[in-house]
Amino acid sequence: MPGSLFSEDGTWLRCQFHAHTTNSDGEPSPAALCDHYADVGFDVLAITDHWHVTDVDHDRIVVIPSSELTADAPTAHDEAEVLALGVAELPEASGPFPTIEALAAWIIERGGVPFLCHPYWSGLRAEDVLAAPSLAGIEIWNGGSEVMQGNGLSTVLWDDVLQQGRMVMGLATDDCHTPGEDSGHGWTWVLARERSGEAVIRALRGGRFYASAGPKLRDVVIEDAAITVRCSPVRSARLRSGPWDGCAVNAELGMGNWRGDVRQRDGDGLITVARFEYPEFWRWARIEVEDVRGRRAWSNPFVLPGELPARA
Repeated sequence: MPGSLFSEDGTWLRCQFHAHTTNSDGEPSPAALCDHYADVGFDVLAITDHWHVTDVDHDRIVVIPSSELTADAPTAHDEAEVLALGVAELPEASGPFPTIEALAAWIIERGGVPFLCHPYWSGLRAEDVLAAPSLAGIEIWNGGSEVMQGNGLSTVLWDDVLQQGRMVMGLATDDCHTPGEDSGHGWTWVLARERSGEAVIRALRGGRFYASAGPKLRDVVIEDAAITVRCSPVRSARLRSGPWDGCAVNAELGMGNWRGDVRQRDGDGLITVARFEYPEFWRWARIEVEDVRGRRAWSNPFVLPGELPARA
């Protein structure tokens, strides 16, 4: 529907939804991990130890009880991993779930929000996501995977899934195991009604968030035939809709723009407001911006005025 994606009242909270402690395969203690993320400006932390719920109280950061669980999947290592955000218990069985869908449904039944971890790193395909309708979304950016192996970006798979009608949401995380090395590379900004774990989980469930590795999205306004995006200074802004179609504007004057124009720049000539005119046959889109350091931010996909896309 036309209007702003960020029009609801609330507070923007900087959240880390994937990090590990000594309770699984991480180096820091739970208290040290909380201290680290509080020190670098995070509001919320989900400690996602493997098959372990690490729930601690901290006076400077909100900790959401969570874990990282596994399911059998047709990958090189025969499994997929899913974040069980907001679930303060473990399954009765200690082994993997039979399918990704069974695991995601179990998380939903217990009031949590399931996100598929590092699809590129795991060797997962669009078909794996389409077969799990209970998934809320996927990690489109896993900072740890990108730092270690260069396979942290999963937007190609994301666009494939979206183009087939599944409006899954996108999360950015660190997957931190060693603070200072694989931390501070990806996070999620959540628009929550209050600074509490319960409010964050509700906001995740409702899609009131965006993923970032650096830039900020200030607003995304949907019109009948155009999209306006306001953001921190970036060198490019893009409106994506499927693997083969999109719009783009660039700060550098020698680079062309496509179906869009720059409406406002900062003192260095970088883009802070851009407007795109999209084709009438589009049914969904997402925003992606990139700063001068090559860091990106991604909006969740949104439905454009017209008929809803068919679900797969």
